[in-house]
Amino acid sequence: MDKFTIHKGLVAPMDRDNVDTDAIIPKQFLKSIKRSGFGPNLFDEWRYLDPGEPGQDPASRKPNPDFVLNQPRYQGASVLIARSNFGCGSSREHAPWALQQYGFRALIAPSFADIFFNNCFKNGLLPIVLPESQVAKLFDEVAAFPGYQLTVDLERQVVVKPDGAELPFEVQAFRKYCLLNGFDDIGLTLRHADKIKAYEAERIATKPWLDKRLLG
Repeated sequence: MDKFTIHKGLVAPMDRDNVDTDAIIPKQFLKSIKRSGFGPNLFDEWRYLDPGEPGQDPASRKPNPDFVLNQPRYQGASVLIARSNFGCGSSREHAPWALQQYGFRALIAPSFADIFFNNCFKNGLLPIVLPESQVAKLFDEVAAFPGYQLTVDLERQVVVKPDGAELPFEVQAFRKYCLLNGFDDIGLTLRHADKIKAYEAERIATKPWLDKRLLG
């Protein structure tokens, strides 16, 4: 998982309350057994005018010109601002996968659904909760200024606006540690690789019958 320290990026607005995970990545794309390739189908039913299926070439699709991510001014956005209760609905981990694989590194909203919020941290995506009044002002500023960018400083726990104003946010210490160091659940376990190897070697030496292999 990529480390998250300081990120500066173009901001895109998702001006809807209660965006659920089926809107973020529709159910037909959950058939894939891979953890990659979901970016082209992020917000699929809003992003395209034709129905999409797994494995379909995005170049063959009909983009919806009215959808925010298809507008030229938001191409390359890596910070998404949203309204309340973003990520509600089913607990599919594919939702943060799709957002992260599209190119988003940080999400800002007044509130997130709990399971989605937790899944974001496990996949290198930083969800930031700010007061509704601050988020509303960000929406206004993004609309008013094409090319609007924000800097997210995780170490200092602030979102820095173009004028230098800083918006502080809270993040649980352990989650912050994992993001700063790029540790997902597997990465956390591998910190103890030497101890695991030592334990396995001792286990085989003292209980060799546990290491028997079935011969085909």
